[in-house]
Amino acid sequence: MPIDKALELAYSQKLDLILVAPNAKPPVAKIMDYGKYKYELSKKEKKAKKNQKIIEVKQMKFRIKIDEHDYQTKVKHIKRFIESGNKVRVVIMFRGRELAFADKGKEILDRIKEDLRDIAVVEKQPKLEGRDMWMMLKPKN
Repeated sequence: MPIDKALELAYSQKLDLILVAPNAKPPVAKIMDYGKYKYELSKKEKKAKKNQKIIEVKQMKFRIKIDEHDYQTKVKHIKRFIESGNKVRVVIMFRGRELAFADKGKEILDRIKEDLRDIAVVEKQPKLEGRDMWMMLKPKN
């Protein structure tokens, strides 16, 4: 249909002529209420945004000389983070000559993994980077 006729038809119906596919041969246009279309599109986007879950990455730092009560408190915090649906990055920090005892840091990470095995799975295995050893935990499905 020629552009003039299409514009006339849209104007007579008090609607808009919207170009849908400008690169097609011939170009494709549609007669619709553009304001209503934009409104419905924004409502659809808002609903999709409302239904999505944002996952944060929380971090909990440990030292190799951690006391039992401090350990239990931090594990309780990690448990709370995981139950609320967040991922947790567990970091063992080494200071000075503590880096020589990297195996002790690995033991702490293994203990955390064992204590939380019923609610969390290891996403990234323990890894030594500089003076930190870390692993990533995520909630079980």
